[in-house]
Amino acid sequence: MGAATRYAALIDAVQTQRLRVQSGQTEPDFWGRSASRFRADPRREMDSNFEAIAAYVEPEDVFIDAGGGAGRFSLPMALRCREVINVEPSHGMGVEFQSSATEAGIANATFIHSDWLNSVGVEGDVSLSAHVTYFVGDIERFIQNLESAARRRVIIVVSSIPPPNHFAKVFQLVYGEQLERSPGHTDLLPVLWEMGILPDVVVLPNATTNGCVPVEYNLPQTPQDAVDDVMGGVWLNPADTERARKLISGRLDEFFHQGPEGFTPSWRPTTQQMLITWENEKQSWSWLSGMGGTALTNSKK
Repeated sequence: MGAATRYAALIDAVQTQRLRVQSGQTEPDFWGRSASRFRADPRREMDSNFEAIAAYVEPEDVFIDAGGGAGRFSLPMALRCREVINVEPSHGMGVEFQSSATEAGIANATFIHSDWLNSVGVEGDVSLSAHVTYFVGDIERFIQNLESAARRRVIIVVSSIPPPNHFAKVFQLVYGEQLERSPGHTDLLPVLWEMGILPDVVVLPNATTNGCVPVEYNLPQTPQDAVDDVMGGVWLNPADTERARKLISGRLDEFFHQGPEGFTPSWRPTTQQMLITWENEKQSWSWLSGMGGTALTNSKK
C-alpha cells in the first residue's frame, strides 16, 4: 500500500467515525459558524513563525493561500507582496476575510469561494496550505494543485500533533472508543517522497501559536470553565453535550491540575508548528523553457 493510499485510509476512518458519532448530521458550512475565531488583525505585530514563512515571499509576488479561512496568514502577507488570493470553500470564512480586509484597508486581497481540489486557473508565485492537510483525502491531487498554482515555491504548515487529535482522551471517555487519528507530518512526508518531492522541514520557533497568532491562554478559573475548555472542537455531537459535561465534571482531575492560578490543562498536548517547503522546480523549468531556457541550460553542459 502506497503512502497516499494509507493517508486516504486515515481520512476515511476519521470521516466515517465522525459521521457515525454525529448521527449522520452534517452542517453545510461547519467552519463558517465559528469563522470569527479564525480572524486576526492583519496589522498586528507578527510572530517569528510568520516571519519564517514571509522570508520566502518577495515584494512582487502573488501569494496563494489554499484553504486560507479568514485570512490570518494571507491578509498580513498582502501588506508585504503584490497580491494575495485566498481559495476557501467556507462562505462564512469568506465573509470574515473580506470584512477584515476592508477594515484594515487592504485592497490587494482576492477571495475565491472554492474547494482547493476543484479550483481552476489560480496562479501565483508562492502557494501556501496552513493546517488544511489534516482533512484532505485526495492528498496527491491537493499537492499537485499546489505545485500547478505556484511558479516558484510551495509551503505547507502543520502542527506536530494535528489539532483534531488533541481530543483523543476526552473522546475515549465520552464515547468509549479510540479517536481515529487525523494524518500529520509523519504521514504527509512519505506522500511527498513518493511523489519525488524532497522538501525542507523546519520546526518553527513558537510552540504556542494559532495561525501565526501568539496564543494568549487564560487558565480556566472555575470547574465549569474547565469543562467548557475541554468541550471545544469538532469531536462532540451537540446531542451529547449534557452527558459529556457530567462525565468530564466527574473526572476533572484527569484533565486539569488545579492550583492557585486556576485549572492547568493536562489533556492538551504540547505541539510545535512545522514548515514543509520546496522550490517548485517543475514550474521553474516550464517557465525557463518558455523563455528559451532549455537551450541556455543545455549549452552549459
